[in-house]
Amino acid sequence: MRKFIAVLLASAVGALALTALSSAGTRGVMGVSAKLTAAQEVPKQVVKNTAATGFFSARLSGKKLTWKLTFSGLTGPATAAHIHMAAMGKAGNVVVVLCASTCKSGKTGTAMLTSGLLTALSKHLLYVNVHTAKNPNGEIRGQLAEH
Repeated sequence: MRKFIAVLLASAVGALALTALSSAGTRGVMGVSAKLTAAQEVPKQVVKNTAATGFFSARLSGKKLTWKLTFSGLTGPATAAHIHMAAMGKAGNVVVVLCASTCKSGKTGTAMLTSGLLTALSKHLLYVNVHTAKNPNGEIRGQLAEH
């Protein structure tokens, strides 16, 4: 009877270990996105353009962010796009360059996020914005959210 209980206990521990390992592999993968609009831009646009919109979608696996940025209706060609750090309604510093000079809608890429940026993301302190020549501080913006 003791051997039977020992085998049963060992089987249960093994099953729990396998379950923990399989869920640990997926725990670090999540979606990240932002809808970009002119209304969210801080500071306000120099040249008003409420028709401009965009969408940033990404997959975060551990610290690796694989992303796609689309946009339309801008006042001219995009001159740059970045991830910045600041709360909604505030302007912040660039923390990740998404594209510079030749920035086209549909651009994809990858970036490695530091532990500090991962913490900022979880607190909704990162945003994406797209810059144009007419709106050099940003034409459209969207706060990043995990899902």
